[in-house]
Amino acid sequence: MSKLFKATFLFVVLIFALSTVSFAQSGATSKYRCMIQMTNYMGEGAYIVISLIDGKGNYDKTLYVLGSDKKWYKTLKEWNKFYAKKPTNISAITGASVTGGDRSVNVIEIESAKINAGYKLRFESAVEDKNYYVKDLEIPLTTETLSGKNEGTGFIRYVRFSAN
Repeated sequence: MSKLFKATFLFVVLIFALSTVSFAQSGATSKYRCMIQMTNYMGEGAYIVISLIDGKGNYDKTLYVLGSDKKWYKTLKEWNKFYAKKPTNISAITGASVTGGDRSVNVIEIESAKINAGYKLRFESAVEDKNYYVKDLEIPLTTETLSGKNEGTGFIRYVRFSAN
């Protein structure tokens, strides 16, 4: 083999190895349809935030926001503290608020490595002139909970997930 061929071959192998490492670190994600069924309350639409919570109880990432008017984000008190410290563009993960008795179906994207790894999903809810539920629903992020029905404790009656 010529030196040029060997050098070219090594270069190609090196590029392949680096691209494989880079791809592995990019973090594969899984998409889930998330159906939120609300209780039959009277009043304005609920603002709901779906957050990824780490094993220490800290906010890791905002997965979805139901309610697009930023002036009401302050009613989601705990999430808003996190959001105010690290403001990010959440327009791609924002939908309409949802009213009493209605349901909302949205797609959320979760890093696959965080499933069954000690993380939780937290659903916070707030309605104008009514209560705020910091943990309307909080569930371990596991394959089991992503395939079942999860009961809320405030404005959310239940949440169901299905693979998208």
